[in-house]
Amino acid sequence: MGSFRLGGMTFGSLFKKPETVLYPLETKPAPAGLKGHVVNEVELCILCGICQKGCPADAITVEKKERLWAIDPFRCVQCGACVRACPKDCLIMDAASTAITVEKYRTERTVPDPKAVTEAVVAEG
Repeated sequence: MGSFRLGGMTFGSLFKKPETVLYPLETKPAPAGLKGHVVNEVELCILCGICQKGCPADAITVEKKERLWAIDPFRCVQCGACVRACPKDCLIMDAASTAITVEKYRTERTVPDPKAVTEAVVAEG
């Protein structure tokens, strides 16, 4: 009786869309709830460091003097603790796939100084 089930599954798969895709040429859409990777909207960031303190994997570093926010994606466990802890909501979990790489890297973002931007606008006006 097992061969009848196998035959039915085989016959049924002839008329269904295949489950696999031709990956790099085609990609499946991201499933609902996929966390992906952390993205910082630096225009909103105030470099408070709460995301760094809330990260259980120590993947985020905040350097206030250099106005630098960095994340090590190889240490990040995509728990979303930094996103929930951010008081300015400048961190988001982007569901887009990251590029495939064989080398380790850190994503570093320079946060613009709001005082310098204000002074530049005043000097022009």
